[in-house]
Amino acid sequence: MSPGDLGTFGGKTSEPRLPWHTLSKQSIAAELSTTLTAGLSQEEAQRRLIEHGPNELPTARPVSSVALFLQQFSSVIIWVLLGAAAVSGLLGEWIDTGAILAIVFLNAVLGFVQEFRAERSLEALKKMAVVMAHALRAGELQSLPARELVPGDLIQVEAGDRIAADARLVYATAFQTQEAALTGESTPVSKSVEPISQSDLPLGDRRNMIYSGTVAVSGRARAVVVGTGLHTELGKI
Repeated sequence: MSPGDLGTFGGKTSEPRLPWHTLSKQSIAAELSTTLTAGLSQEEAQRRLIEHGPNELPTARPVSSVALFLQQFSSVIIWVLLGAAAVSGLLGEWIDTGAILAIVFLNAVLGFVQEFRAERSLEALKKMAVVMAHALRAGELQSLPARELVPGDLIQVEAGDRIAADARLVYATAFQTQEAALTGESTPVSKSVEPISQSDLPLGDRRNMIYSGTVAVSGRARAVVVGTGLHTELGKI
């Protein structure tokens, strides 16, 4: 593949945008400089990981502790209470003023503690729920974090696996996927490996493609990764 076939995104070279479903298996391998039997070498996979970036979608920055605490004062009820405290202060009712301010402060502290713990628990769950993928590297089937997949990787998918990248099928036997999250199709889609001549087909009709965020429901298959991270169909959404 020549450098002219590649675009840029965020300072990194992006995946080529080709109608992958129209190409033969051999053309796919040639375009992505990989093989249909052994996949990429470990060294080449590491080089592409640096070039394309990790196979993951960007997430929002975590809210700082200060911002999380200040958010506790954003509700209308809190502002009403603060207004009442100000009026009480102007009237010289210092006991009432102190009581109202204490209630507001304690409410803010309790809300902050609960949300802070929830944020940390969510982060811990995300780390525990690392999606794994099976890829052939130098002919050896390896289990690796899905974020390490790169264009050109030869992946193996079986029933029950969550598909972690967009890929072009090169082998399939009784293979079906559930693509409702991406296409709205409620029934499993049967897949094949033959190229499709029509280039402008909707995603649901590209039967030789599998997509990130969908699930394999039966059979088994091998596929060449053609899009990762933001360059998947899910990433475009």
